[in-house]
Formats: sequence, C-alpha cells, structure tokens
Amino acid sequence: MDGFENLKKTPLFDVHQKYGGRIIDFGGWALPVQYSGIVEEHRAVRTAAGLFDVSHMGEFLVTGPAALAFLQKAVTNDVSRLADNQIQYSPMCYENGGTVDDLLIYRFGPKEYLLVVNASNTEKDFAWLSDLTRGFPGVSLSNISSQWAELALQGPRAEAILQGLTGFDLKEIDYYWFRPRVDIKGIRVLVSRTGYTGEDGFEIYCAPDDASFLWEALMEGGEDQGLLPAGLGARDTLRFEARMPLYGHELDENTSPLEAGLGSFVSFGKGDFVGRVALLAQREQGLKRKLVGFEMVGRGVPRAHYPILQAGQEVGYVSTGSFSPTLEKNIGLGFVPPAWARVGTELEIGIRGKGVKAIVVKTPFYRRP
Repeated sequence: MDGFENLKKTPLFDVHQKYGGRIIDFGGWALPVQYSGIVEEHRAVRTAAGLFDVSHMGEFLVTGPAALAFLQKAVTNDVSRLADNQIQYSPMCYENGGTVDDLLIYRFGPKEYLLVVNASNTEKDFAWLSDLTRGFPGVSLSNISSQWAELALQGPRAEAILQGLTGFDLKEIDYYWFRPRVDIKGIRVLVSRTGYTGEDGFEIYCAPDDASFLWEALMEGGEDQGLLPAGLGARDTLRFEARMPLYGHELDENTSPLEAGLGSFVSFGKGDFVGRVALLAQREQGLKRKLVGFEMVGRGVPRAHYPILQAGQEVGYVSTGSFSPTLEKNIGLGFVPPAWARVGTELEIGIRGKGVKAIVVKTPFYRRP
C-alpha cells in the first residue's frame, strides 16, 4: 500500500515515485510537491526548463450552434474575439460578482470549444455550467477530464527540447494559440503555448495511456538542456512571481476579478454575462479593496491569511507569500483598501503576533527578459 489509496491519481503517479517526487494530498489528488527541491526546480524553470504533471486539471467540451452565445453568458471575457486555434483566459463569475473559477477557453471552431478549469473546482464548475446550459438548448456540455493527461514543459529552453521530438515547427504556435494535431515521437497530441510560470512553454494534452511515454521522452530529450521534473511547490512560486492568480488565494467566491486586478479580462462592452450588473456597480462605486504586491523590509516570511496592518490596525490580509527564489527576497500579494494600495506605501505584516515592516511594490515581481 502506498498510503494514497483514497486519493485520485494522475496517469503519471508511478513516474513521480520513480523520479523521487514527494507526494502530497493536493485537493484530493496525490501529486508531487517537489523532487530535487522547490528552489532548485524553480531556478531550472527560470534558466533552463521544468516538466510538470498537470493532468489533474479539468477539461470540458462545449459544442453546438449556441456554444459561443453560451460562453459569452458564462464568462466575463469576450469569447467572440477568438479565432480558430486561439486561447483566451477568463474569470467566470456568480451574479454577485464573486468568482466561480478562472479558466482557459480553446476555440476549435465556431461550434466547438474546450474549457480547462482548476482541478479543485472541476465538479463545482461542471454543475454551475450545466445549470446555465438550460437557457441554451443548442449547447452540449461534457466533462472529458478523464480522457486527457496534460504535461507542461516550461522555461527558456522548452522550445528547443520539444522541437527535438517533433517535425512540426513550434514557431508556428504563438503565445495563447494551439494546434490540435501535433505528432510527438509518433503520438498525436494537442500542443498549446500559454504557461503558468511567467516563462515561455508548452502544454501537451494526450491520451492517459501515452503520458508516461511522453514524460520519459521529454526528460531524455532535455537531459543535456538542464531539464528537471518540477512539482507543485515550484509551480506556485513561479506563478506567484509572475502575479498569476491562484483560485482559493487571489480569487474565490467572495472576490471579484476587479478586486484581483483582472479588469482587463472583464468585457463590459460585449453585452450581458453572469455577474455583469454587480461588477458594473463595483466599478462605478469604487473598489473597497485591491490586490497589491509587497516586499518585506523587516525579517520574516509572509504567508497566506496573515493580517496586513496599518498603524497597528488590521486593514487586509495576505493572499500568497513566500521567499522568491528569483529575487531572493520575501514577497507577498494581499488585499488592502485603495488608500493603502499605492506603490511605496508602508505596511506591516502580522507575523507571529508582531507587525513586520513591508512596502507596496510594482507587480508582476518578475517579467521574463
């Protein structure tokens, strides 16, 4: 017995054990938090490449003549802007403006879209979207999560590594675009180029039975390029340096995309969508809180849920915080009233009952060269 009998496993579970992955319970999934170490894996992605198993993500297929109209209603971004083989990021809101989830929308054609949702929200999202389909008889929604495995190859050497395994010219895939049929080592896969790390990189969607073969092929192909297997720990520090939100931290049912600084993904001009009225009111009345980035001035590591203080009074909370392997500083994201959100504002983070000095800084903390 491996001690993980009650957890869901991706098709790569045995591979993670072979590579020495330290397995944890991640929202009901048995996944590696690290292999060689979070900092080492993080730096490999920034300087060379890292390979992640993201097969736990949820995938839904939306088809039918009303597919576009349905998605326009369901999400905040303007899905009509997508061309075939293009991808869009979008929050999805409740009527009160709180966030159901944030997701990626892949357009195959005018009547066929793939939604990629957060693993921990897969069931909730599917129930939510299923309810919405009632108003759109020309739509079919299916949860195809079990039919896919997904590998993410991230870092400045990702293209060179993947190019060594395929005859397809990867330069043809631009940022936030995909190709539904690419041959890698004789296996037909979908390849996209989005990335959740702040680096260039590719997502490879394949049949579950092909995942282990592709993982090994990539690791072998990247052996002399500095490729390392990377776990959830590095995935979190990488996305956080690039100021990419994580559901349950920067977004949740009580937090709107506007509060989280994602206003550019809310398209008020496209017509009606779920949450539009509440978000418009929020925009017109002014936000009560904003997501800011901060750097620790005093000694201490900020952690999620720590209080943010101003003159000894609690004014907000930390949503994500950690040591940044790239900046070699302790940094954080947190929600504060707009009065304390300006760059240069001094704050204190409540760490073990003490106020430790911090300063609001520009984000993202890291942008790739």
